[in-house]
Amino acid sequence: MSTDPWTWIAAILTLMIFSFLFRDNPFYKFAEHLFVGIANGYYIVYYWHNALWPNLFEPLAAGQILNIFPLLLGLMYFTRFIPRIGWLVRIPIGFMIGWGAGISIPAYFQAFLYKQLEGAVITPMSFKNPLMGVWAIISLVGVVCTLVYFYFSKEHKGILKPTARLGIIFIMIGFGASFGYTVMARVSLLIGRVQFLLGPWLGLID
Repeated sequence: MSTDPWTWIAAILTLMIFSFLFRDNPFYKFAEHLFVGIANGYYIVYYWHNALWPNLFEPLAAGQILNIFPLLLGLMYFTRFIPRIGWLVRIPIGFMIGWGAGISIPAYFQAFLYKQLEGAVITPMSFKNPLMGVWAIISLVGVVCTLVYFYFSKEHKGILKPTARLGIIFIMIGFGASFGYTVMARVSLLIGRVQFLLGPWLGLID
């Protein structure tokens, strides 16, 4: 069994979190609040030293007056706590949504939609072995059927009906794979904590 006090603290906090499996209790709430508090404190200090100070206050001190605008936008968020001028919070929120959409939508389209379509169209034409070609064709069919399912400008009749239903199957397969991947990730975290309890803490396994 470990004699390191930090290992004991980590093990006790882990057991406090696991106690929620029995029912909600003060031990779980204490560990939860401690985690949230430490995380908030850490990120406040992190963003101050890595974002606010070098990117805002240092340039302002150096005479870059234009940086006063992001400072004002940030301060407008605090007007949410003042009912009379609370409407000012809409300005930075609108600015962030507009700026975020303008930056992220083209990048998302380029990185995901365009690359997916490129792979779906080009890969079947350039496969080197039959098995790769079969999977490439299945991928192409899945992309086309899924796009047909989300085509609502025309009623799904005739050839569109079975194509859209096949698209639903591909969508469900995608959701199932995504859910399975998420479950495996969570189970791997659980295995890691159990290994920590049995290994570094209790010394039952190497």
